[in-house]
Amino acid sequence: MEEREFFTESTQAKPARLICPHCRTEAEYAVSWVVRRKKPAPPPRADSLDRARFQKLTSYMVRRDDKLTCSNPRCRKTFEIAGLQSVVSL
Repeated sequence: MEEREFFTESTQAKPARLICPHCRTEAEYAVSWVVRRKKPAPPPRADSLDRARFQKLTSYMVRRDDKLTCSNPRCRKTFEIAGLQSVVSL
């Protein structure tokens, strides 16, 4: 079975204070995350190996955005998000 059958997925935007490396302006950006929450029970067609794997799984979030555009109207350059984790356990 695939991992996505054990989770329900949704997208969520969370605010983060980041600094543009080009113009050094600090601003709050909405960073997009994919939230994967563990289902209450494994699918009915899961075998014993899938059930054991399901017991070990936990809910987590994966960062969807890798780059953002600076909010300063004079800069507007894209920069990579380096100060945030890419995977967060819930």
